[in-house]
Amino acid sequence: MDRSDVTLERMRTFVRVAERGSLSAVARELGVGQSTVTRHLRELEDAVGVPLLSRTTRRVTMTDEGSRYYADSVQILRLVEQAGDEARGTRGASAGTIRISCTAALGVLHISRLIFAFQDRYPDIGVDLSLTDERIDLVREGVDIALRLGPLTDSSMKLRALGQSRRLLVAAPAYLAARGRPAVPQDLPGHEGIRMSNITGSDTLALQGPGGDRHAVPFGGRLRVDQGLAAREALVAGRGIAPAHHWLVDDLLAAGRLEVILPDYAPPPIPLSMLIVPERTAIARVRLLVDFLAERIGGIPGIEKPR
Repeated sequence: MDRSDVTLERMRTFVRVAERGSLSAVARELGVGQSTVTRHLRELEDAVGVPLLSRTTRRVTMTDEGSRYYADSVQILRLVEQAGDEARGTRGASAGTIRISCTAALGVLHISRLIFAFQDRYPDIGVDLSLTDERIDLVREGVDIALRLGPLTDSSMKLRALGQSRRLLVAAPAYLAARGRPAVPQDLPGHEGIRMSNITGSDTLALQGPGGDRHAVPFGGRLRVDQGLAAREALVAGRGIAPAHHWLVDDLLAAGRLEVILPDYAPPPIPLSMLIVPERTAIARVRLLVDFLAERIGGIPGIEKPR
């Protein structure tokens, strides 16, 4: 076998195995048998002439030669895709698939609709939308773009600030009728709080008053959830009070199923950001979706775009 056997298909298989560390995971991702993945890797290593991967019973890792080959392969594959876009001209932007990851509740209630509108405009672009509240490794999972709420620490990704997500304190009318309406922040410790178990410090509620004064009040309750849609259901069911993103409850507020309490005291807003894998920023269809979402995201209730 010679260097002419270094095909793009084999190179792509190697890159994804290097990123995911699992032959079976890549086989599922590509829709092929694991034997096909193994064959691609063996044929590529034969063509290159050095071992690129080290296999154990639990994980696949790159050799030193594999690490160097991976970095070059990523650049080659990016250039091949970019060249195809440029060769096809304007049509190059409107073909292929984009993988996007998004916080679950925001994705279900709002981002999915934006994706529908994007695909109406670009009908030949496929979108693979993954909804999770976990901070996944974008490269490992093969994701191009991720929308995330909260502070971010991954400096290896290109970050685009989309705005601030405004929050409110809300409860159901039935809960307020049964337990009374808090008049000041100091009344909150006597109420049932619906807390997020995946947020550190949720047993203390930070509020900012009308004069800029800050309050930190104990916030307890018998129910904790790890997903925004579950908190939404708990609020409607009258299980307690919760700080909620405006976009999470805007329709329930309009229908009178929830009410704002302590309107002069608001939890601090949460930053909303877009993370983009740097190697994907030059791909035309990825740029289209990035710009589309950045333009439309301000239409989501409670999202204040950066000035």
